[in-house]
Amino acid sequence: MGNRRSIFLYPFSVIWGIISGFRNFLYDKKILDSRKFDLPVICTGNITVGGTGKTPHAGYLAGLLGTKYNVAVLSRGYKRKTKGFRIAGPASETADIGDEPLLISRKYPGITVAVDSDRR
Repeated sequence: MGNRRSIFLYPFSVIWGIISGFRNFLYDKKILDSRKFDLPVICTGNITVGGTGKTPHAGYLAGLLGTKYNVAVLSRGYKRKTKGFRIAGPASETADIGDEPLLISRKYPGITVAVDSDRR
């Protein structure tokens, strides 16, 4: 069964490899622009499929680094009802900032958690 699945998925992995390789080439040649920041950034995202452990990992890193550094967690705030930039506060609810940013802000109250749908 596993071998059949591998054979079936192989063409898709080749296509994915070609697309991601081409995308990396465009970044390397400066055709696509990447953002530069003056502060260190750790990205736990950029995975489009849910259930991969991004939120617990981001929370763990924030809690670990937050004991020594000034840390902020930024999110798009998936399924929130508000628009624009928001910083989580004690009165924030899921509708304000989304369920995962709310989880991190409640578990790690000393960490700044902010949401904005605009990634730029």
